[in-house]
Amino acid sequence: MSNVFEKKGFTLIEVLIGLIILAIGILAVAGMQITSIRGTAFSNNLMQASVIAQERLEFIKSLPLNDAKLDTGTYPDPPNIGIFTRSYQATRNANPNFVNIIYTVSWLEKGVTHTVSFRTIKGR
Repeated sequence: MSNVFEKKGFTLIEVLIGLIILAIGILAVAGMQITSIRGTAFSNNLMQASVIAQERLEFIKSLPLNDAKLDTGTYPDPPNIGIFTRSYQATRNANPNFVNIIYTVSWLEKGVTHTVSFRTIKGR
């Protein structure tokens, strides 16, 4: 025969330990979520910078080979778009029929400067 006064259930200590374990798990998930959001923001900026650089590089490649914008030098490409700073460098070697072009997009994110560069050669 069982005792009528037999206690069933959890003690307060068991409940508190369970809550502590649950809180640690939730904090770990929250930390991963913050890292995921930062990674997504960086990916978005990288994608936008790549698209800007590709579009502008194609525009510069469409210029005539004798255009002054393709003379040897480094040129800013204003206006800046949002957080992105743009510039390109044109280099003519001994052969006047070719121009090396490097298009660069930079941005500052959390105190760190990130850069995307695309290179091409324009010829006749």
